Amino acid sequence: MTKNEMIIHNFESFEAYRSAEIFPSNVDLIEREKGLIKSSDNFTISGECFVCKDRVDFYVDFIASAEPAVGEERVPNWRERLLCPICHLNNRMRAVVHLLEHDSLVQKKNIYITEQMTHLYLSLEQRYPGLIGSEYLGPEFDSGYIREDGIRHEDMTQLSFRDASFDSILSFDVLEHVPDYRTALTECARCLKPDGGELFLTMPFLLNSEETLVRASLLPDGEIEHICKPEFHGDPINPSEGILCFYHYGWDVLETLREVGFTNSSVKLYWSRDFGYLGGYQVLIHAERCS
Repeated sequence: MTKNEMIIHNFESFEAYRSAEIFPSNVDLIEREKGLIKSSDNFTISGECFVCKDRVDFYVDFIASAEPAVGEERVPNWRERLLCPICHLNNRMRAVVHLLEHDSLVQKKNIYITEQMTHLYLSLEQRYPGLIGSEYLGPEFDSGYIREDGIRHEDMTQLSFRDASFDSILSFDVLEHVPDYRTALTECARCLKPDGGELFLTMPFLLNSEETLVRASLLPDGEIEHICKPEFHGDPINPSEGILCFYHYGWDVLETLREVGFTNSSVKLYWSRDFGYLGGYQVLIHAERCS
């Protein structure tokens, strides 16, 4: 995709890359991005939309951006904004399509994605006929339930699919909302075909942390314990309230993947000014199912 792209298998390797200064540092990239920010409440940045195969003006605003520190300028939530005016996909969604096609996922026949009511799902459905998508509709439904409008319900910790059902499973910015994410990853391993089944993940990722940050936990009585200030993300099922974020993941998630049945788990780091993949290095996690 770009020269600012690398695949790393653990935190130690990331530290070695950083020490060797082979690639621009994350700090350097973020400083470079500051020159793109305009003082108005919204603005555009010209770039290439890989999905649309066209030169466009990506729309940027400050929705979901962090509150700036005293004396600091506000910075857009680059990852969730940079909207293409044609396909309506944001930064991370456009990058997912781009990276998946580079990894030849298009050759896979049986694909499941843990979303169904998003522009990303619609875009991928056009590329991969037979794609199965789902949403989490609530604890009152059994996995596999299909609503009258065709929306399928799946609980990632109790997937309804048979063993070895899929060539690929895609889950983008969903796992941080699953309190028992280890069981969710175990279920993904179960439903993937051995010898080649692949899992692709994105989530809030702490590039400089070996350990996952637990922001909230689900107690045995069903109550939620907030360890950090509650953070809510957009949710197509409940857009007015959003959905609670339980984790910001660290590099230790790669070891968790290996423990539950995956091999060759790795982090792909990427950044591109030309394609509008900003916000410092972005992350796509890839893991292969063990035989």
